[in-house]
Amino acid sequence: MPDISERTKIFNESMIRRMTRVANQFDAVNLSQGFPDFDPPQALQEALSATGIKGPHQYAVTWGAANFREALALKHHRFTGMTIDPQANIVVTCGSTEAMMAALMSVTNPGDKVIVFSPFYENYGADTILTGAIPIYVPLVPPEFNFDRKVLRAAFEQHPKALILCNPGNPTGKVFSREELIEIAALAEEFDAWVITDEVYEHIVYPPFKHVYFSTLPGMFERTLMCSSLSKTYSITGWRLGYIIAPAKAIEAARKVHDFLTVGAAAPLQEAAVTALLFPDEYYEELQAHYQAKKDLFLGLLDAAGLKYTNPRGAYYVMVDISEFKAESDVEFCEWMAQSVGVAAVPGSSFFKEDVRHLIRFHFAKKEATLREAGRRLLKLRELAMKRRRKIEATPCDSCSQVF
Repeated sequence: MPDISERTKIFNESMIRRMTRVANQFDAVNLSQGFPDFDPPQALQEALSATGIKGPHQYAVTWGAANFREALALKHHRFTGMTIDPQANIVVTCGSTEAMMAALMSVTNPGDKVIVFSPFYENYGADTILTGAIPIYVPLVPPEFNFDRKVLRAAFEQHPKALILCNPGNPTGKVFSREELIEIAALAEEFDAWVITDEVYEHIVYPPFKHVYFSTLPGMFERTLMCSSLSKTYSITGWRLGYIIAPAKAIEAARKVHDFLTVGAAAPLQEAAVTALLFPDEYYEELQAHYQAKKDLFLGLLDAAGLKYTNPRGAYYVMVDISEFKAESDVEFCEWMAQSVGVAAVPGSSFFKEDVRHLIRFHFAKKEATLREAGRRLLKLRELAMKRRRKIEATPCDSCSQVF
């Protein structure tokens, strides 16, 4: 039997999706994979129902239906003040996952270097490897997850072709300040690098923090590929509608890559989603308030359980410190927690290049009842974890060397 490719041996399967399977196996509250358990807006559901009958049911234009791209351009102008050409500056993709891959393949060659902040959404490392590029990891230092300016400069001095910037951040909830973004922009310009942004949580930011679109900084539109999607903003993660906004030269390349990756995003879903892109400003204000309430509720539940965490500034994730449980493996800890406590999280090590085993990630994009049930179960976490630890310590054997 012929061997498989070497590139696929360098990275593992998605730990996020794996933990969803574990959650399902043990009927745990799934706070691992970041999708809501509530419905999208009613108007969007009605638009989908109507489109299901009247269509379109055949291929849209490969790089996105014209009315969908036009609606995207109008929405982007509303929130950034930038006027973009829906014909020249947008390509519609099958989710932001494809957008990121298409962006990387459009501007990097095999052997090029790409800066990736760590911790990072797990796809970035795999995407970089799949394109044949070489990742340069720059640590974001807990608990604020700020970068060291000297370390970032040293990374740029290796002359990378691009930097990947997730803002607001997954898994940390970090929102980069304007000052931090200006520093990144200055280095990108000095070393002539592209910046590929992941801005899917652009509308989920908690005051007093504000989201700054990287491409709006002086001189940055011409070197930025903005990747985003409708998944988080409109609670439609299963629709897989993403896009890239970039200068015409980059979009021309991204269209070719996208065409041969997936041909095109689903035509009826694009048609229905135009409704959401035209929602008034009040929708986005209500969305922010919606997630602010969920954040406040969930952090209160973590407080009640006595857990330590980093307060997220954006997105809907929270990093929790499990140091007190002295778990040698955060993966085993999360699997045990799903089975014994009934709450599923993602091991933090899946997001870090560094050897980090004391952090796990929860998400709170769930109904109030779901979050309260998770909170009720987490009240038992410390007691059960300590009981398990004492039991293992009282039974010494070669196979019981780990606490979890």
